Amino acid sequence: MSFNSLYQYSWNVFEPLLKTGFNVSIVYIQVAFTLFAIFSTGFQGIGGYFADKNGPRNIGIISAILSAVGFIGTSLINNIFLFYLLWSLGSIGEGILYGISTNLAVKWFKGKRGFAVGFVSLGFGMGAAVANIFIAKAVTFRTPMLIIGIAEIVILPLLMSIAKYPESKELSGEKTSKNLRNKKFWILYVSFILGGVPLLVISASFGYIGKNLPLYEFTLLVSLFPLLSGISRPILGYISDYIGRIKSVFIIDIFLTAGSIFLILKIYAISIILIGFFGGSMISMYFSLVGDIFGSRFSTANNGVFYTGKAISGFIGSTLFAAMFILYRDKSFYFVLISSLFAILFLILSMRKENKGYRSGQQQEVK
Repeated sequence: MSFNSLYQYSWNVFEPLLKTGFNVSIVYIQVAFTLFAIFSTGFQGIGGYFADKNGPRNIGIISAILSAVGFIGTSLINNIFLFYLLWSLGSIGEGILYGISTNLAVKWFKGKRGFAVGFVSLGFGMGAAVANIFIAKAVTFRTPMLIIGIAEIVILPLLMSIAKYPESKELSGEKTSKNLRNKKFWILYVSFILGGVPLLVISASFGYIGKNLPLYEFTLLVSLFPLLSGISRPILGYISDYIGRIKSVFIIDIFLTAGSIFLILKIYAISIILIGFFGGSMISMYFSLVGDIFGSRFSTANNGVFYTGKAISGFIGSTLFAAMFILYRDKSFYFVLISSLFAILFLILSMRKENKGYRSGQQQEVK
């Protein structure tokens, strides 16, 4: 999970280096982040199907190699379109590895699912928090990407070779195809998409939003952002095990709305703190919630399909926001606020329509 974070949370520090290295505009570079969101999310469900069916080991090793190829290959090329291809292949590996990592926790720790998923997801912030300090000092993207890629291709296949899920008879839940016909799934899906926009905007775009900040402040914020995103996950996950997943997501959306307001006011430090801390736990919280409602037997595939919402959030938070920022600049921040407000609206709608299913699903999994 720590290596996975480098595709997303190190993007802000790689972005200006990539822009200079490939000698293209920021919009061309943002296309790669959109491709990351599309391929990492689009293939997580496919990889999840094979992991649920055959176990996580073999598909995990293949994915680890793909993730490493994304970094190693990019460090060696000069063509922007070849970069798109290599980054897309790496993103496929990253997405499948993310699904396997989180669903190891979903399946093995059903009694403390929120904390377990949050603790595993802690790595998604911690990895980039450490790496960004060194990447920010680099004069080119090539050396850090080559080092990361070599480390991945050595370490990750070894970790995946010992990964396994519990026996199927120990797990409950319907097949993904049946869950996709449930309206509750799609209401929560829309809430997830909109709630993820503030986090994706900061992840993808703070490199140019904060370009006029002093270097020390910019470096501090881009390092603090993934750190906050990581440490919040076990903390908020632990809380959700006691107060309930729906209430916890509602609290998260409230603070994301507050963070969006501070973004409009250009109080970047507070905005980064709120969006980083509360937005970082969004995915792990929803994964736990989906496991509660729909069971854990097919959770890798269920959450893989659910995770495709991040591709839509990624497009909104990167390419679409970048275009809006160029055209309207300050007004583009209001779009982030509106997304947060509608995330709350759809969450409320899901509470009205799925509370009964949530309680019964949670009891089924935890008992």
